[in-house]
Amino acid sequence: MIDHKTITSLIQLEYSGFDGATVPICTFTVENAPSPNFKGGYIRLSDFRGAENQAPKTLEAIQNPSCGWFFHASAADFKKIPGSPIAYWLSSKIIRLFVENPKLSESSELFKGLSTGENEKYIRNWFEVCFSNIVFDCDSTIASKKELRRWYPCNKGGSFRKWFGNRDSVIDWQLDGSKLRSMMPRSVIRSPDKYFKPCLSWSKVTSSEFSMRYFEKGFVPLDSSSSIISVDDLFAKLALTNSKPFSKILTETSATLNFEIAQIARMPFIPLDDKTYRVSSLIENHKADWIAQEADWDFSTLPLLHPDHHQPTPKATYEKVRAHWRTITLEMQKLEEENNRIFIDAYGLQDELTPEVPLSEITLTCNPHYRYNGSKTDEELETQLLTDTIEELISYSIGCMMGRYSLDEPGLIYAHSGNIGFEPSKYITFPADDDGIIPIIDMPWFADDAANRFVEFMKVAWPPETIVENLKFVADSLNPKRNEDPTDTIRKYLSVGLFKDHLKTYKKRPIYWLFSSGKQKAFECLVYLHRYNDSTLSRMRSHYVTPLQGNIRSRIEFLDNEQKAATSASEQRKFQKEIDMLKKKQTELVKFDDELRHYADMRISLDLDDGVKVNYSKFGNLLAEVKAIT
Repeated sequence: MIDHKTITSLIQLEYSGFDGATVPICTFTVENAPSPNFKGGYIRLSDFRGAENQAPKTLEAIQNPSCGWFFHASAADFKKIPGSPIAYWLSSKIIRLFVENPKLSESSELFKGLSTGENEKYIRNWFEVCFSNIVFDCDSTIASKKELRRWYPCNKGGSFRKWFGNRDSVIDWQLDGSKLRSMMPRSVIRSPDKYFKPCLSWSKVTSSEFSMRYFEKGFVPLDSSSSIISVDDLFAKLALTNSKPFSKILTETSATLNFEIAQIARMPFIPLDDKTYRVSSLIENHKADWIAQEADWDFSTLPLLHPDHHQPTPKATYEKVRAHWRTITLEMQKLEEENNRIFIDAYGLQDELTPEVPLSEITLTCNPHYRYNGSKTDEELETQLLTDTIEELISYSIGCMMGRYSLDEPGLIYAHSGNIGFEPSKYITFPADDDGIIPIIDMPWFADDAANRFVEFMKVAWPPETIVENLKFVADSLNPKRNEDPTDTIRKYLSVGLFKDHLKTYKKRPIYWLFSSGKQKAFECLVYLHRYNDSTLSRMRSHYVTPLQGNIRSRIEFLDNEQKAATSASEQRKFQKEIDMLKKKQTELVKFDDELRHYADMRISLDLDDGVKVNYSKFGNLLAEVKAIT
């Protein structure tokens, strides 16, 4: 079309330009001979949604070529851009940038990652496997050939996030990927000499703006992401690729939001002598934001418990943390706008772009405008952020109960396998549970259930004399019922909401497993995956399920006596209602106990390398949400 013919006119319809279909389509006329300098007429209807707008807007453009969606372009213009895309709407300034400047690929190496051919077999979330079996600091394929540990961090793209983040997966690369290499050609190992090097990376497929992230050494790239390595100026290229000029030029020369290597490689790169962009600050703050989430392997402690923010009450602490988050978000916005200004000036696009960046594009998790991208009001955003922050506090407290974390040391304390090597001495301020089994029952049957232990946690995390107001602050953020006691609100969240949130945080690969007797919730408990061993079910039965059956029987007998002694019909109905409820739970618990005994006798062991999906399916109906997870 470019070399041997001439496009004389073209109309590009909006995707919904035909009723009943959403398709990229255009109508055009072609002269069957080349005329490189002929300026064809082009009409772009991408801003006019709906079939009813296509014809009127086309006629309007023909009658008024200065309307803003009528363009003239020639084959000679297209050929000035590497790959010759029919980007008829590009301004002369942007076309000139391609002509006058080197391509990004001339000073960088761009490459695509490997394809496993079977991700479920070779990829895990890092928190599924034994932490000591992950190699985080490999710097070359030579080093990986000597390493016996199995799992390595891998980069598989992810959602819209700039500067740093989207790291949550590991790949089986034991002995330089020997298993994957044995599967070739089903698996495709591309550019292995470039693995483990510091790089920039972007997601190949996106539904949003383009975003580039910095990855430190140690990662194996997958084919869902592509990477850039460079001997020098890696940060300069990160500054460029996250700038408005780069995004504008890229999207205007790309047919879709799937950004392939060839599209990035041809982009014009202007090396800047004046390196006033502060990429280090952008990376550092986005990294600090990312690792403040417990689902990252470098997670240290919650912002609410960090010494820099800690105040006498959680309410005062949250207010200080929230002020810090606002400051960081606005500072990152300012730095991004400064970065944009530098590249807008360098690329001469002052007439086409402004440097401003909306808060929704400051990709910090602590920024509610980005985190909850949507139409919520500022008040709704603040309410949601407070709720999620308190739920993260409760999740962290569960981690301390399980021994995953400790109030005495930062970071992961125990994330190994089978409870082997577990050291109670590392949990002095707030002792970890002795078996990694935490009941989360809707009634206070056990002194060591999650609700009671959370109260203990709050008494040591903040001064115990403030416990009443602190529990109220927590409960008020959890959407309590009117006049509901705070401990009841917290107990209800632990019973109903905690595991749902846990599944979201850990992407349907939970590390705390919910054993449940059924709909009546007669008995439920969480078991820490990394502390589970073949005696866990027997211990669950002897320490909790069997005693609970006795407690329920005793409670029913007590209520029977109270009902007989009651003098009013309303009192009798009240007692009968609780008796009926307990009998339903009793029936459910007997059935659960039978099944639990069956599986306990099997003494099931887990191989963490198989992943949560495989291991979770080994327990029949004892576990909740089996279908969603497996």
